[in-house]
Amino acid sequence: MEATYIRHVELLGFEKRFFPSQHYVYLLMVKWSDLSEKLVYRTYPQIHTFHKALKEMFPIEAGEIERKDRIIPSLPAPRWVDSQKSTETRQSTLAEYSHALISLPPHISRCSLLCSFFSIRAEDENPPTLHPIKRNETYVLSREKARGNMSEISGPVILDSYRVITDYRKISKHQIDLNAGDLVEIVEKNPNGWWFCLCELKRGWVPASYLEPLDGPEEAEDAEPDYKGELYVTTKAYEAEQDDEMSLGLGETIEVIHKLLDGWWVIRRGEQTGYFPSMFLLKAGRREKSEAERSGLQREKPPPRRSTIKNVQSIHSRPRHRLSQDTYRRNSRRFLQKKSGGHLAEPQMTAKTTAMTPLSERKNQDNIPELSGSGSEAELKKPAPVVPPRPSPELILERCTDNTRKKVSVHDRSRARSSGSPDPV
Repeated sequence: MEATYIRHVELLGFEKRFFPSQHYVYLLMVKWSDLSEKLVYRTYPQIHTFHKALKEMFPIEAGEIERKDRIIPSLPAPRWVDSQKSTETRQSTLAEYSHALISLPPHISRCSLLCSFFSIRAEDENPPTLHPIKRNETYVLSREKARGNMSEISGPVILDSYRVITDYRKISKHQIDLNAGDLVEIVEKNPNGWWFCLCELKRGWVPASYLEPLDGPEEAEDAEPDYKGELYVTTKAYEAEQDDEMSLGLGETIEVIHKLLDGWWVIRRGEQTGYFPSMFLLKAGRREKSEAERSGLQREKPPPRRSTIKNVQSIHSRPRHRLSQDTYRRNSRRFLQKKSGGHLAEPQMTAKTTAMTPLSERKNQDNIPELSGSGSEAELKKPAPVVPPRPSPELILERCTDNTRKKVSVHDRSRARSSGSPDPV
C-alpha cells in the first residue's frame, strides 16, 4: 500500500499568542493523499530549521554543489525579534514557499522529513494554556488575494464569531462536538455549507446551519437571488428528502439561481425550482476539482438544513427570513417571460427526470397555467372536458330506436316473471 503523502499546503494566516510569552505562529492547512485535513501551527524559526535540514538531505537539489541545479525554494532567515508587521509581511513568502515545496519531484515532496514536519503534533491538537488575561488573536490571509497574487497581502482580519443554536455531535473525525450557546470563530466558510471553526481548544468542521450571527438572524454575506442563473453540472446523484428539494442524477445540467451560505442552493430546471446540496455541483465548462474535493469533504454528507434541526435556541426574537419555492418559481417565471419577450419556451423534460422530481407531483398553488408540448410556441393547456350526467331510463327509451325499445321491454318482462315465480327444482 502506498504511503500517505501531502498533496496540498495552504497558509490560512497567523495567530498572536501570549503564553508563555508573546510570539507568533502560522496556521497551515495540510491536505493529505487519504483526503484527510489537518490544521497545524508552526513558528517561522521552526519552518526555517526544517528548511535547513531539507537542504542538507538533498544538497544537489539545494544547489550546494552546482548552483544551476537548485530546485528547492529559498527561505530568508528569521529575525532576532519578530513583530506583528514582519509576521504579516512574511505571509506571501511562506505561501509561495509551501506551494513550491509540494510541487517538487516526489522524492523530495514525499520524503519522510517533509511529511514528518507537517504531521499533526500534540501541541496542534492541544495548544498551550491560554493567557489568564489576554486572548489569542487570529489574523486570516485573504484567500482571493492569496490565490491570485501572492505578493499582495490584505490587512489582518479578525475571525467572525458565531453562536451555536443547538447541540451538535460530530459524525466524522474531521468534525467537532458543539453545545448550544457555544461561541465559535470561523476560519473558513466553505460554499458547501461545512465551515471550519475554532471553539476554545477544539477545531474542525461544523455545519453552517447550526450557527447564527451575533448581531441578528440574517446572514449578511448571503447573496441575492440571480434569476439569470448559472449553469452547473451534478457530480453526484441526490434523492430529495424534503418537499422543497430536487432529485437529480449524475451529470445533469441545471441553473443555480440562489447561492446560500448554508450549502443548500436553489436550482432551476425548466419551470421547477428546489434546494440542492452545492457540494454535488460543479460549474459547467470547468474541469478542475469541485470545492468539496479540494477541501477533502467529498466523503461527507450534505450539511443538515436549518428546517430539520430540532430544539433550536436562538438569541434573536425573529427567525431568519427565507423565500419559499413558490416565490422562487413566480419570480423566475416572470424573469424568463420578460427575457423572452412574453413567450416562455417549453422546458425540455423527460419521463425519467419528471419521475425523479418530487416537486413535479405537487399541485400548482400559484395557479400558473402549464405549458403543452404541441406547437412551436407555448400554449395554455386546455382543461379536460366535463363528463355529462348519465341519462335516465325514460329518456333512453324516448330517444332509442323501435328495435331497441322492443328488446328492452322483452328483457323487463322476463326479469319480472323470474322474480315472481322461481324456477322449478
